[in-house]
Amino acid sequence: MSTSRRDLTAIALALTAITLGATAAESPKGDIAAGRAIAMDRAQGNCIACHVLPGGDSPGAIGPALVAMKSRFPSKEALAKQIWDPTVRNPDTVMPPFGRHAILSEKEFNDVVDYIWSL
Repeated sequence: MSTSRRDLTAIALALTAITLGATAAESPKGDIAAGRAIAMDRAQGNCIACHVLPGGDSPGAIGPALVAMKSRFPSKEALAKQIWDPTVRNPDTVMPPFGRHAILSEKEFNDVVDYIWSL
């Protein structure tokens, strides 16, 4: 039995909704310090390669500066969705889908989201 692209997309969207559908009170808490370390680590999260981050050395200029995040995203969940799969909002983005492609573990993902949200 062959699974169609539409079926795979529906499954992926359902899993994303389950993963990110929790309310703010139910969302897993990340470790801001650990998230910062991942964001600055050029071998792991490597956010610094494309974004200006407070206190970061040699930031990239491909993506926007990661500052005033609470004024740019209506909720931490909206930010998490952007980091999970930025191609949903911009199919032509060069930002990798950190969640969808399992680039980070669930804990690492939550840590990075909490760090970025704190900026």
